[in-house]
Amino acid sequence: NIKIWEVRSSKGITLVSLSEMTGISKSALNNFENQKRSPKLQQLEQIAIALGCRITDLFDSEHK
Repeated sequence: NIKIWEVRSSKGITLVSLSEMTGISKSALNNFENQKRSPKLQQLEQIAIALGCRITDLFDSEHK
């Protein structure tokens, strides 16, 4: 499972801010966080850069 919400909330970044930093729509980010859609690799890279983490940090430990 992808844990964008956990990383984002732990850093105090709002969904709106993450959307502005990545250029990914709020609705798309919301779908990623709620496991309704899976982000593409490029989107994961953008999200990781914006959150200041590695792509692998966005996944549960059993997926590393």
